[in-house]
Amino acid sequence: MLHPKSRWITEKKNNDNAAILADQLKITPLVASLLVNRGYDSLEKAKAFLYSIDEFHDPFLMKGMDIAVNRIKDAIDKQEPILIFGDYDADGVTSTTVMMKTLEDLGADVQFYIPNRFTEGYGPNEGAFRYAASIGIKLIVTVDTGIAAVKEADVAKELGIDYIVTDHHEPGLVLPDALAIIHPRLDGSEYPFHELAGVGVALKVAHALYGELPEHLLQFAAIGTIADLVSLTGENRIIAKLGIKKLKQTANIGLQALLKQMKTEASGIDEETIGFMIAPRINAVGRLDSADPAVELLLTADPDLAASLAEEMEAINKERQAIVNQITEEAIEQVETLYPLAENRVIIVGKEGWNPGVVGIVASRLVEKFYRPTIVLGFDQEKAIAKGSARSIAGFDLYQNLSTCREILPHFGGHPMAAGMTLALEDVDQLRQRLNQLAFDKLVPEDLVPLTAVDMEIDLKDAHLQAIEEMQLLAPFGVDNAKPRIVMDSVEISTIRKIGANQNHLKVQFQQEDTSLDGIGFGIGELYDHISPSAKVSVLGQLSINEWNNIKKPQIFIQDIAVKHWQLFDYRGIRNLEKLASAIPGNSATWIFFHKDSATPEALNSISDYKIIENLDDAASFQTENRILVLADFPHSKDIVQQLLASTAPERIYASFFKQDSDFFSTMPTRDHFKWYYAFLAKQNGFDLKKYGGELAKRQGWSKETIVFMSKVFFELNFVTMKDGFITLNKNSNRRDLTESPSFQQKQAQFSLENELIYSSYEQLKNWFDLILQKSVKNEEEVQEWI
Repeated sequence: MLHPKSRWITEKKNNDNAAILADQLKITPLVASLLVNRGYDSLEKAKAFLYSIDEFHDPFLMKGMDIAVNRIKDAIDKQEPILIFGDYDADGVTSTTVMMKTLEDLGADVQFYIPNRFTEGYGPNEGAFRYAASIGIKLIVTVDTGIAAVKEADVAKELGIDYIVTDHHEPGLVLPDALAIIHPRLDGSEYPFHELAGVGVALKVAHALYGELPEHLLQFAAIGTIADLVSLTGENRIIAKLGIKKLKQTANIGLQALLKQMKTEASGIDEETIGFMIAPRINAVGRLDSADPAVELLLTADPDLAASLAEEMEAINKERQAIVNQITEEAIEQVETLYPLAENRVIIVGKEGWNPGVVGIVASRLVEKFYRPTIVLGFDQEKAIAKGSARSIAGFDLYQNLSTCREILPHFGGHPMAAGMTLALEDVDQLRQRLNQLAFDKLVPEDLVPLTAVDMEIDLKDAHLQAIEEMQLLAPFGVDNAKPRIVMDSVEISTIRKIGANQNHLKVQFQQEDTSLDGIGFGIGELYDHISPSAKVSVLGQLSINEWNNIKKPQIFIQDIAVKHWQLFDYRGIRNLEKLASAIPGNSATWIFFHKDSATPEALNSISDYKIIENLDDAASFQTENRILVLADFPHSKDIVQQLLASTAPERIYASFFKQDSDFFSTMPTRDHFKWYYAFLAKQNGFDLKKYGGELAKRQGWSKETIVFMSKVFFELNFVTMKDGFITLNKNSNRRDLTESPSFQQKQAQFSLENELIYSSYEQLKNWFDLILQKSVKNEEEVQEWI
């Protein structure tokens, strides 16, 4: 067997609906099934999802929108200075860009302000507001922030500044006392879509100010929406889809410079370009320093300035990657040495010098490695505070659970799956203790095994070009509209090999009946050693098209592989048990020695678990279920192996069957050999076996062991007497068959067993074990039926 890295969860849907939909829309059954699985199970729903991409909701359905628009327009008319107060992530940067471009286009006296993550922290702050008042600002409009800034709203009122909040983060129990709060989830709001990103809310304000949809701003809205990992359904899907279309033909000088720096063609932009290339570079600026250069890049019309800013952002992103890698290594070491997983269902790590701007990325990496809700903190000993970010897993609502610790979290905010916070250094241990108690109450062990949502199980023949090309109808992919993951069950592997400079990737060709499919698995090269030649595998991955030299072929990006049946691995070629130990992957195997003498100190030096089984009782008492077995040396008999595997099949068998001296290549005397030797003894009055046995064997072309063996057989059958090496034929002995001799039986059995276990092919050995294990399964079924 080979266990998958995560729990594959496939939700079963109505296949009849899929067949009807495939016929109605003239699409492949694969894509029709994907639509049904995602809830688009009628013609109307499917058409709306696939083809309705311009149905934007009326922005004035948002509570307070009329108040906000009237105040902003009044400020424009009076040329009152306006400040756009943004956030330092990609959503905040693009939100600031959308609002700046809108107000500049409408003739406003406007500037932007993004707080410094390190000196000011997240969100509006009193110092920034007092600075705004000092330079004559009369109106502050927040974007992607402000919903939790209750105190700052009071400061703005004290300073005589009108304050408008536009945000999408979770509203708290107390809302800021602002002139207007534009938020898709406010109580009393009639807005039908609640999942907008911050930039989506900014776009709605721009829509209301213009009186029509500002299509030229959709490209920025798409970047922020995809980067902020909000649900890519409903209006967000429309923003992302139309925005990507605009990005493919962008005239924005800053974006053009950034794409050039990344060596990426605009025509090839998709959601992955945004999520893995554009957004990280925008985020990197605000993570390490001020986010202002990112906004300036998107606002500038100067090509030289744009090129310079893009180059700066590229350098900062590389620096960010190096910092993240270093902190991740240190964080993993902390977990493994200080916070064992058995005692910690929430991981909280921290250290002085860890950059608060990148700890969110580190938290995500720790969740990926350990699959626990994780908080990563940067410690500031001088201020006696800890500042950091959190990421969660399914079943543990971060915002809800952190809310129970409000008295030690003077500043925190976020979502069920992600949050940011600041707290006193002295309260970190208390936070760890309280969150762990909540996690132990709410999470069962199964919750701590990663989940992978699978769209559907398909046959390999369904993974053809037309179906994969049609899957793009469902794009752009993201949260709540993930890129489809499929599972193919019981497929054979025709070729498999490790690739890459470090041999850490996997190249596979799968086969099912007459159809083949190429697969590539990045970072899973170690699975090569856990898949046997005869394995039928279950494969989880994402289908794609590989185009090379204008030839298109379907392929699958492999994310996980499982083997549901027992596996045989052939290690009979290794003639040294120490070498065998280094060849067996992992350290979870139980070594079986059939001879105590085989378990030498040298052999046991690198083995953590072993069992000596020298008889049938030992074999009967040993449980093989869920075990990985190494059959290290050669068994006494076939019976002992059958008894060992009599109850249940192990997960894997690594067959070595090491034997120092083989019976197979020593002469097994035939009946003609015995006939000649008997006639020879009959002619002698006696024969000195010790003195002349070697000479006789040499004359006949036998080994001396053959003469000794035949003599022993004759003795056991009472054909001869033996004394002091002298052998004499018994003239009046009864006629008996050679097979009545215990030595003959044992020799014949060992000869046959070696032939079956050591000198057979892999397929023959696999069949030999299968016959034994089939009986085990039958026995187990009979016992269960009897019980």
